Amino acid sequence: MGDKAHTHPGAAGRATAADHPASVRNVVLVGHCGAGKTTLVEALALTAGAVNRAGRVEEGGSVSDYDEIEHRQQRSVQLSLVPVEWDGFKINLLDTPGYADFVGELRAGLRAADAALFVVSASDGVDGSTRMVWEECAAVGMPRAIVITHLEAARADFSETTRVCAEAFGADDPDAVLPLYLPLHGPEGPDGHAPVTGLTGLLSQKLFDYSSGERKESEPGEDQLPRIEEARNRLIEGIISESEDETLMDRYLGGEQVDVKTLIEDLERAVARGVFFPVLAAAPAADGARQGLGTVELLELITGGFPTPLEREQPRVTTPGGEPRALKACDPAGPLVAEVVKTSSDPYVGRVSLVRVFSGTLRPDETVHVSGHGLADRGHEDHDVDERIGALSTPFGKQQRPVSHVVAGDLASVAKLSRAETGDTLSAKDDPLLMEPWEMPDPLLPLAIQAHSKADEDKLSQGLSRLVAEDPTMRLEQNQDTHQVVLWCLGEAHADVALERLRSRYGVQVDVVPHRVSLRETFADRAAGRGRHVKQSGGHGQFAICEIEVEPLPGGSGIEFVDKVVGGAVPRQFIPSVEKGVRAQAAKGVAAGYPLIDVRVTLVDGKAHSVDSSDAAFQTAGALALREAAAEARIHLLEPVCEVTVLVGDDYVGAVMSDLSGRRGRVVGTEQVGTGRTLVRAEVPEIEIGRYAVDLRSLSHGTARFSRAYARHEPMPPQIAERIREEAGDGS
Repeated sequence: MGDKAHTHPGAAGRATAADHPASVRNVVLVGHCGAGKTTLVEALALTAGAVNRAGRVEEGGSVSDYDEIEHRQQRSVQLSLVPVEWDGFKINLLDTPGYADFVGELRAGLRAADAALFVVSASDGVDGSTRMVWEECAAVGMPRAIVITHLEAARADFSETTRVCAEAFGADDPDAVLPLYLPLHGPEGPDGHAPVTGLTGLLSQKLFDYSSGERKESEPGEDQLPRIEEARNRLIEGIISESEDETLMDRYLGGEQVDVKTLIEDLERAVARGVFFPVLAAAPAADGARQGLGTVELLELITGGFPTPLEREQPRVTTPGGEPRALKACDPAGPLVAEVVKTSSDPYVGRVSLVRVFSGTLRPDETVHVSGHGLADRGHEDHDVDERIGALSTPFGKQQRPVSHVVAGDLASVAKLSRAETGDTLSAKDDPLLMEPWEMPDPLLPLAIQAHSKADEDKLSQGLSRLVAEDPTMRLEQNQDTHQVVLWCLGEAHADVALERLRSRYGVQVDVVPHRVSLRETFADRAAGRGRHVKQSGGHGQFAICEIEVEPLPGGSGIEFVDKVVGGAVPRQFIPSVEKGVRAQAAKGVAAGYPLIDVRVTLVDGKAHSVDSSDAAFQTAGALALREAAAEARIHLLEPVCEVTVLVGDDYVGAVMSDLSGRRGRVVGTEQVGTGRTLVRAEVPEIEIGRYAVDLRSLSHGTARFSRAYARHEPMPPQIAERIREEAGDGS
């Protein structure tokens, strides 16, 4: 690992396809926005010889954050793959956005990776959302390491940041989160700050100096050894405690000197098993330098300590019909099973799919089966189709470098898969299979949009379908009640990127309009109405009179129609006509234009004419009767009420409950979930939680999650109902 004797000079040249899963390492970088993930990826690419200077691809352009939107927003908004070669290994570095709105990209990165690097800024520490991702990784046993960045900051303290990481990530075992190196400081500057110029290896007790721009190894002086002794002993004990050799601790405590090679081997095994989490430090290369501080150590950790794809537990695989299918782990000769982890559009190539191969070998020009199930509620239709694989390539910034094949365990881009979407499975045409989808966060921020012009309206449908095909964390809704097109997003930044992509990629300009909720109307009291539709104008006239009684029903009853006509006052053939007219008027509303629900309408009397009565006349009379009854009655406006559950840290429970009460919510219960978290259950009017996804994040500093589900419609408070009626009147 970082204490190995050699120093690799950098694998100059282009990344190519791997020949065997054992030579592949898939690593996702995780951390909050601004922690330095993208800068670290570029520094690793520079050290590995994949770029010619920090962050630049040989042919020009950034190796990561190459999208125009990322340039404008100055932050990552999508998953990026940067493959590099080091010491005979292909390392797929998956750079993820740190902002919470793009957690879908993070989850795709976690699905594609076999290990995670948690990037922590020495100036900012660990935020709540990063802790939650750590817990998710722990739940599935994903190997992890921690990289501390921004050591050049004025108040940066490596020891203190390591302590914070151990506290945040090592709740079960703080001795499983320990540094492998200690920073080596240069002379103090005029501001009293001593820059970090190198690292001291705790196991090898060697110095690695980066001050010249390249890593140089040397022996420490006798006066430097006591400084590292305590940290070294603690590290050795932490490694031995996780060793598979149960006799090693007894031998060590008995005074036996454990060979450094044995310690490194045990360390690598403990990291790969996900039971030990080393802490390292890294910094980008200075101008003109070829290696950034700690990048060699980090590359050696990845190749020596992180697991191969062969060691990863495969996601569950079934036939499209749901029958389980057992597959040998990551077998290049096995049945083809690959998954689309990201979909993007290129203005020249068209749709490009980033694919992780879990079994078999993917080759260009072969026909595969595309299975997509389980996301119909987000605008993604289930499909089972055959498609021809286009060109295979390895992405690197804006470039696509052709490859001849992709073995199990590796990642690559596939061009022109017109039907495959993010989350879909690619398998053999004659042996279709389906992978269990990864968990997607629910989009809970509604964005109501409409085409800016007639030209935009013609392109809107296609643009939206492409948008949701790329991003399964976005849900498209055509609301039948409000007649609005609604994009459900994860937050404001997510919504901004969606609008920008519609405009820049698909040439669709849209306007954002206020989001409306699906209100309803109902009668508060019993009422009666008479509908009279009598017209004489030459030829056949129109004659229909009906009398109805209306009474409210319990919630969820819908509309009941009852016939109590006696003596044939309304001929039998026209009673369905009255009901049809009543139901048509109920759908249009009787007060503010919202559908009428939960009433019983009873037809009690009426009159007909032997010549002039007709189906149409009695439909009109039924509608008039319902409107007249409403004019004489109190009409309640009903608003949808949602069951809301909020999972929040105990520190914020009081603030969350107070906020829910301020939204006219009723807290119906709380329960403890694990250590330090509480699940709050409440019922809240939907009109009050339109922006709750944004507000809750601010209230809880990004540590809370919530879900919502429709419960029922309830009467709206009179003052709010009156305002809604006035707005409806102004609109007419």
